[in-house]
Amino acid sequence: MTCSYCGARNSVGEHRCRRCGRKSGDTLTGEFTHGALAAKLEPLAPASEVAQAVPPAKLPRPVQASLFQEKPASNVIPFEAYAPVPPPPARPRKQPPRRAPRVPEAQGRLDFLPAMQPKPRTLSTTVEAVICCEAPVATTLHRAVAAALDWSMVLISYGMFLLVFRLLGGEFVLSRTNTAVFCGALILVALTYGMFWAVGCTESAGMRWTRLRLTTFEGFAPEARQRLLRFAGSCLSVCTVVGLLWSLADEESLTWQDHISGTFPTPACLESRVFLRG
Repeated sequence: MTCSYCGARNSVGEHRCRRCGRKSGDTLTGEFTHGALAAKLEPLAPASEVAQAVPPAKLPRPVQASLFQEKPASNVIPFEAYAPVPPPPARPRKQPPRRAPRVPEAQGRLDFLPAMQPKPRTLSTTVEAVICCEAPVATTLHRAVAAALDWSMVLISYGMFLLVFRLLGGEFVLSRTNTAVFCGALILVALTYGMFWAVGCTESAGMRWTRLRLTTFEGFAPEARQRLLRFAGSCLSVCTVVGLLWSLADEESLTWQDHISGTFPTPACLESRVFLRG
């Protein structure tokens, strides 16, 4: 039996071709122009053209076409295919202009007054106040009680001085010299008492007992320099007496030592304001 597909010779009892495995009824459907399975021959080019196109050593030879279909494309997808496409650059959005809210015609408008410029605090008169804080100035009677307690401490100290002088054998003879010495001793004791509290940067014993404290015109605790100035102003007020009486005519009841040092006595707390202004 001759295979009608590939042309191979087989024995009579064979049902399939031993070469291509086809049955006897299968025929050649494709058209081949090269090889043994070519159904029809392709006319060759002239010898001169073949010699010019192909070298003599590399002549074309018949090649059989592939019996199987071409290999399909690979199923593996490269990673580049999954790379996201960069989005187009976003265009800046133009914000629409803000429209002023429409005010109904029936709605009225309020005419606000312009803000007032800050002015210095004034008293009941046209005099400008020197105290900027809210702390009240101690009354004259309250300050007098504190001064009386301080002077009582000075007199007690002076009495102890005279007692020691007597115990050491001194005699009290009323003469000009002894009077000047005793008066100088009183002044020295008073200065020592006042300087002690000024250097110590604290209130005197009389101010503590009457619950008074010193504060600046701005409401802060006084410094050592201000306390020394106040002590010097107090000495001037005591010597002239006018400085103490100045509080009766002052708009804020301040004495000379208050204006000189920039400080004034004020109650330490509201409960200590025993003497109130009328």
